[in-house]
Amino acid sequence: MKTFKKLLASALVVGMLAGCSSSEPAGSGSAAPAGDDAKTYNVGVAIYDYNDAFMTLYRNEIESYFAERAGKDGVQYNIKMVDGKNDQGEQGNQIDTFIAQKMDVVILNLAMTSSADTVIQKLVDAGIPVVLINREPKEGDVDEAYPGIVDNPTVCYVGADARQSGTIQGEIIVNLENHGDVNGDGVVNYIMIQGQKENSDAQYRTEYSIKALTDAGIKVNNLYSDPQLGDWKRDLGAQISDNALAQFGNDLEVIFCNNDDMACGAATSIEKYGRKVGEDIYLVGVDAIQDAVDLIAQGKMTGTVLNDHIGQSHTAVDVAIDLLNGKEIKNYYWVDYLPVTE
Repeated sequence: MKTFKKLLASALVVGMLAGCSSSEPAGSGSAAPAGDDAKTYNVGVAIYDYNDAFMTLYRNEIESYFAERAGKDGVQYNIKMVDGKNDQGEQGNQIDTFIAQKMDVVILNLAMTSSADTVIQKLVDAGIPVVLINREPKEGDVDEAYPGIVDNPTVCYVGADARQSGTIQGEIIVNLENHGDVNGDGVVNYIMIQGQKENSDAQYRTEYSIKALTDAGIKVNNLYSDPQLGDWKRDLGAQISDNALAQFGNDLEVIFCNNDDMACGAATSIEKYGRKVGEDIYLVGVDAIQDAVDLIAQGKMTGTVLNDHIGQSHTAVDVAIDLLNGKEIKNYYWVDYLPVTE
């Protein structure tokens, strides 16, 4: 755990420094070395929603790392970063603008993975290389490599395997002395607060967190028959938890959340209803944002899973620069998740 803690501390400190490096939010900017004769590349970065806590860390680190690379590479990177506002129509217009502006490369965090085909094809037809990040597109329910990625030599995906994050969430509960079975009746009663229905990361985290329990021989019972969609938002995580705690009372033993913002909302609700994490209820999230790490330290959250924004953003920038330099790239680049429980 000691090695992990060093990694987490480093990731959080760098993320906070990146976020505090300017009085202005990440947006249009220039990452450039000294000298007016430096080679210049135009880089479009489309983020699905600036309100997402994890993607705020991620986008700030993209800008910071491009500036670092500019100093090393002796070139200038003009960064145009845009907020899709969780609206695919808005993001589609931004991609059209990137094409009109003749961007040299685009780093793309899809607002809706279901629109991947259309967006990728537009950029490919325009001759613009694409680095997809954070939200992995997939074809229907088929758990295989995405054709829009594998069929295009200048398109790739950089991310973490969401199946791994779900598995680690489940393992955090499995590794508890009572395996999450607070009342000792042999069944873990839980609710799942899901990010977005069509998002593949949300789907994988939802499926694999519970699979980790059932693979360990633990019986489970989802108290809700319908998906509880929190849209990755803290207030909705609190609202869903409020409803569940009011409806199910002490029968509710574990709250799984697809991300930490929703888990932080759930933590507020748990405290409001007089429940005690670690005593009569358990709560897990994903991302290891600072608020969640603080809650774990305070005993108000059971655990989370580090979604390494430093490793992912640096890989995305490195691959984008490889594409600018005409280098051959892989289809997929994976960065491991890690558990955080203390």
